[in-house]
Amino acid sequence: MGPIGSLLDTHTLLWAIGSPDLLPHRTRRLIEHPETRLWVSSASVWEIATKHRVGHLPEAGLCWLTSANCIQRLGADTLAISAEHSCLAGSFPNAHRDPSDRRLAAQSIPELLPLMASDGTFDNFPVGVVR
Repeated sequence: MGPIGSLLDTHTLLWAIGSPDLLPHRTRRLIEHPETRLWVSSASVWEIATKHRVGHLPEAGLCWLTSANCIQRLGADTLAISAEHSCLAGSFPNAHRDPSDRRLAAQSIPELLPLMASDGTFDNFPVGVVR
């Protein structure tokens, strides 16, 4: 297996940090492989912080108060949202309404990073998905 890079979707990120046993076997193997370059979107950090604030992710509080530490322990880099990403996210023709998913898909395309996602969330976007 050569060096590869992947952008973690928010659920995959949460599981990788807090419950790696919930990850699909292949995804966990890739995350743990030393040559896999992992990326975490600033959109995921925003989504987790927001969900924690409104009570949907109470368990995320301690880690996400210091999100840089969690991401660093995972061995991942943070990917900022650019104007190009934002424009692309807003222009997708499909009816998928979740703004976080649209942002992740829009970051995946120009950065040439497949998304690590365990469900079909991104099946209607023109992105590569690792399951």
